[in-house]
Amino acid sequence: MSSGFKAFSDIEWGELELDNIGEWPALVKGLVCLLAAGLVLFFSYKLLVEDKVSGFESVQKKEVELRDSYRVKYSKASRLELYKQQMQEMEEKFSQLLKKLPTSNETPGLLDDLSYVGTTSGLTFVKIGWLPEIKKEFYTELPIKIEVEGSYHEFGEFVGKVAQLPRIISLHDFEIEATGDDQLVFSVIAKTYRYEGDE
Repeated sequence: MSSGFKAFSDIEWGELELDNIGEWPALVKGLVCLLAAGLVLFFSYKLLVEDKVSGFESVQKKEVELRDSYRVKYSKASRLELYKQQMQEMEEKFSQLLKKLPTSNETPGLLDDLSYVGTTSGLTFVKIGWLPEIKKEFYTELPIKIEVEGSYHEFGEFVGKVAQLPRIISLHDFEIEATGDDQLVFSVIAKTYRYEGDE
């Protein structure tokens, strides 16, 4: 080992000339060859390989993404028949719900139905009438203002009977006030709906 260092220190670096490389000591020639080989490897990697490696990595990532996408799409495709069946069931339910919405011809009869339900529940009507229609994207709200007098139990019976009507009616904005003569006034907005699309 010490002889290698001695041979290295014996080299007279000032006398080495590029024109006479063949006369250089074997140790110097070896070092120059190693340096040249290192430079060739470094620039070869940088110029030829590095882009390919990064390209390969991006392709690997893309492959993972495509595999995940394929799994999701395959999962959906394998359940296609189930989705079609569910869609058919939803269309049938939607059709049944549409039948529960009143047509333009049936809306006047709803006031009669509500009046009948209220009087059979023991309530006295103070006011009942249509409010302005409210247009929505697929349907129109048809609100009805109702004010009745009675007791808590009669109000509960009225609400229960409204829920049993064949047409869809929802109750909103409840208010109950005492009148002073042991009677209560029940104020509510009843809403029914008219579908605006093609059935």
